[in-house]
Amino acid sequence: MLASMQRTPSPAMRRRRLGLELRRFRLAAGLTGDQVVERIGWAAKSKLSRLENGRSRPDLSDILDLLDLYQVIGEIREELISIAREAGNTRWLRAYPVMTAQQRGYAELEASAVHIREYSVTTIPGLLQTAEYARVRIMSARSLQTLAHPVPDQSGTQQAQRDAEAEIEARLARQAILTRAVDPPTYEAIIDQNALSGRCAPRDVLCGQMIHLRAVASLPNVTLQVLPTDARVADYYQPQHGFSMYAFADPRDLQTVAVEALAGDLILTDRGAASRYARVYEWLRTAALSPEATVDWLAGQVNATR
Repeated sequence: MLASMQRTPSPAMRRRRLGLELRRFRLAAGLTGDQVVERIGWAAKSKLSRLENGRSRPDLSDILDLLDLYQVIGEIREELISIAREAGNTRWLRAYPVMTAQQRGYAELEASAVHIREYSVTTIPGLLQTAEYARVRIMSARSLQTLAHPVPDQSGTQQAQRDAEAEIEARLARQAILTRAVDPPTYEAIIDQNALSGRCAPRDVLCGQMIHLRAVASLPNVTLQVLPTDARVADYYQPQHGFSMYAFADPRDLQTVAVEALAGDLILTDRGAASRYARVYEWLRTAALSPEATVDWLAGQVNATR
């Protein structure tokens, strides 16, 4: 069961850390990427670039070849070998249903985080969505994914529906981290009031979603706040988009910011960028309703929508 699963190192963060170390040792050895590829005998020149940028799952034999070439020995070598094994670990995925690449990326961050903070402008964060609300969100965007095939046949439509249900199942499975028995993360979310308006879902779905938010807010590790539409954020600051921030137990794993966009997600580990998003989050937290007032506000909205 996912709820009893312990926190494990994030493969995504391990890939990034491994990549940074490999690049550091390559530069210390005075080698270019082309020279490394030629000396090891790799067929694809992009292989090293993907490893150094944390974009591919490492093969341990490849990592050993690189460490030999860079003459990395001793404790640091053993540490990098351990990180490489963790970076390539996919066993944690067995606890989840089949996931899209996007969902898998978020699950990698969530499953290993000790602290998650999210600000949502137009939709409820995935870790807080009901199945009904998630279905509305997924189906409302489904036509954008089929622009290349605007008139699918019946079998294609049925497959799209099955894919949507699988995506909903995976999204709900991710939520189990909030209630897992061992080391659940501290979770905070600031939800813009616009994300709880009638534009987002039918009346009954929205009512069920707000009831669920009140229930989740009662968890000891969860803090929810609603940002009213007329709230003044700092010196009239206007957030440009929603974002998620992840902190990890290992201080050498960089704090990460994820920004979800229509054409692809942006993952930031730059310390300067993380600091700016943290500052914005504090502005939003100060402007939002308190957690207690948020629960009361949700109760009032539920009564109004019934």
